[in-house]
Amino acid sequence: MVGRWFFAVIIMVAALIPLQSMAQSQSPEAMIRENVESLMGDLEGRKDYYANNLGELEALVDSNLDQVADFRYIGASVMGNYFRNATPEQRSRFADVFRQTLIDTYTRGLVTFDYDELRVLDAQQAQRYEDQASVAMEVVASNGQVYPVSYSLRLSNGEWRVVNVIVNGINLGLTFRNQFDQAMRDNNRDYDAVINGWSPEVGVEELEQGGDA
Repeated sequence: MVGRWFFAVIIMVAALIPLQSMAQSQSPEAMIRENVESLMGDLEGRKDYYANNLGELEALVDSNLDQVADFRYIGASVMGNYFRNATPEQRSRFADVFRQTLIDTYTRGLVTFDYDELRVLDAQQAQRYEDQASVAMEVVASNGQVYPVSYSLRLSNGEWRVVNVIVNGINLGLTFRNQFDQAMRDNNRDYDAVINGWSPEVGVEELEQGGDA
């Protein structure tokens, strides 16, 4: 559960940044850099309040995630090769279920995980494609552990949208795709059973050990 809460905090950095209003002439890095400090201020002093008003925090999370995350794209990516044989209704329902499970996780994570600092790195990789970008930052936990985070974004209909996150070398999009694949195998490729039981998880041990994504 701690791993899921940690995941919640770092994703919320992107979720509360108004990327949809960003001018294309301004880089995703610049926009994130400008908003991280104010984001930390808004959340840091209100943990106790939101802990007692989870419904209000969930509404905030819901609104902001809907604006910056491309859940249709993410849902299709997580379904992987199974997306092709899913019905339009199943595709849409999985995107909605995936979105709701993350909202529930984020809401609890924001009032649970202890962190000291969120910082966008000064050195960023050059943007290779006009419609794709990545932004590197770090999350410093209260115990001093530093977790590198990389956001993947794509330009869709003139708006930058978050489509994936890599945490400490763990590609979360790929991790969720593997979980969906395993769930399909465990449920004899019953789409409805997998969608109804979907609960994305990333263990804290896995995040702490990291990967090589």
